[in-house]
Amino acid sequence: MIMTTVAFILGLILCLLFGVPYIDFLQKKSIGQYVLDLAPEAHKQKQGTPTTGGVFIVTAIILSSIVVLALAQKLDTIGFILLITLFFYTLAGFQDDYLKLKGKENQGLTPRGKFIRQIVIALLPAIFVPLCGEQFTRISFAYHYIDLMWFYPFFAVFVIIGSSNAFNLTDGLDGLATSCGIPVFLACACVAGINGYMEVAIVSAATAGALCGFLKYNKPKAQVFMGDTGSLALGGLLGTLAVLAKFELLLIIMAMLFIIETLSVIIQVTSFKLTGKRVFKMAPIHHHFEMLGWSEKKIVIVFSLFSTVCSILSIIICYLYFRGLI
Repeated sequence: MIMTTVAFILGLILCLLFGVPYIDFLQKKSIGQYVLDLAPEAHKQKQGTPTTGGVFIVTAIILSSIVVLALAQKLDTIGFILLITLFFYTLAGFQDDYLKLKGKENQGLTPRGKFIRQIVIALLPAIFVPLCGEQFTRISFAYHYIDLMWFYPFFAVFVIIGSSNAFNLTDGLDGLATSCGIPVFLACACVAGINGYMEVAIVSAATAGALCGFLKYNKPKAQVFMGDTGSLALGGLLGTLAVLAKFELLLIIMAMLFIIETLSVIIQVTSFKLTGKRVFKMAPIHHHFEMLGWSEKKIVIVFSLFSTVCSILSIIICYLYFRGLI
């Protein structure tokens, strides 16, 4: 508990400290966001807002995690895999952002190129888990176990890529992905701690702290966007945390908000292709509420409250399960 608290505070402080010089650098170099023509009209004013803020978020996470893991004598294989996976997802996201900035439009990596990178990076934790032993290829719900055996790496890759894309889709309004992500990563820290995975708990807490620091710069009206540099990386980290600490199914409840955002896009695309009609005014679903007249602030507050409720529920379920009450 003490080490996770230290990780949270250190992640918060480092992100706040790194934010000022990095944002100044972006402003001096005129490194700003390009807005899609299809975006809601209100988003046009965001053109030019500094992006790639994920760089100082991830830097704060990695440094604070390494320090606290070393202090706790938990700087082992699991810790390294978490941070290496986060680092490589950050590179993939940065490449996407760089291509957008270079081309002066909101088109970076091709969907295929991004997907291939996500798969390759996800293979590291996905292959590592089965090597830890037979019990690690199991997924559990209540007291029922399903051993996926050789199929587990495919399942793990799906979880990690799905989380990466879900977080990326949610990052569409000032402070939305950040404020919704904070309770989820805090829940990861609690669940991992309850299950005895201290390395995962420490990295989760450091991430939650860094996001709290980033929220100072990302709340409406945002001074900086995390970009794909941050959203792809944080989503990939979220899935990796669940895989390495064995709460893959609990992640469904914990990250329900991100799942709903993803489903809204799938439903919208499927409906339009099959019937020519749209279910939502715009997808992801946060844009639907925006088109209904909700302010960005209202959407962020409601969505983050929903994410908080889901996160608390996941902690309660984990605790009751650990105590043998369910």
